[in-house]
Amino acid sequence: MPKYEHLARAIRDVPDFPKQGILFKDITTLIIKPELFREIIDIFTGQYRDKGVEKVVAIEARGYLIASALAYRLGAGIVPIRKPGKLPAETVSETYELEYGTDSIEIHRDGLSKGDRVLLVDDLLATGGTAAAACKLIRGRQARILGVAFLVELDFLEGRKRLEEVDIFSIVHF
Repeated sequence: MPKYEHLARAIRDVPDFPKQGILFKDITTLIIKPELFREIIDIFTGQYRDKGVEKVVAIEARGYLIASALAYRLGAGIVPIRKPGKLPAETVSETYELEYGTDSIEIHRDGLSKGDRVLLVDDLLATGGTAAAACKLIRGRQARILGVAFLVELDFLEGRKRLEEVDIFSIVHF
C-alpha cells in the first residue's frame, strides 16, 4: 500500500464535474476530518519547515485552505493568487493557455518583494497551466521559488512537465 493511501481513499470522486467526462477529485471529504487535515498540514510542514519559507503563495480557492494553515505553521506570510478582478489593490496578471482558450490569474503588485523565499501551494496539480502561470507571476516579482506543493497530483495529465524548473512535492498521486 502506498504511503498515503488512507488520504487518497478519503478523497471523493465526483463524475462529470465541472463538465461531462471529468472525474473531479474532491478534497473536501478529506479536510472535513480534523485528524486527516492535521496530518496533511503536518506532512507539508515537515517537508518545508527548514527551507526558510517567508511567504506562502496560494492559488484560489482550495489552495487557500491548505496554504493558510501551512503559512501559520511555518511562521510565514500568505499571498493570494486569484482570478482577474478579485483582488482589491493594484495587481500583476499572467495569461495562460487552456485546452480551449486562455485564462488569467493575478497577484497583488506589492504581495512579494525581490528575494522573498516563496512556497507555492495549491490543492491539485492537473495539467500544470495554472501553477506554471503562478510561477511566472512569482518570478516576475523577483521572488525565489523554494518549492511547489500540492495535496493531489494527477500523474496521467503530466502537469509536472510544465514545472520542470521547480521542486515539486505532492502527497497523494492518482
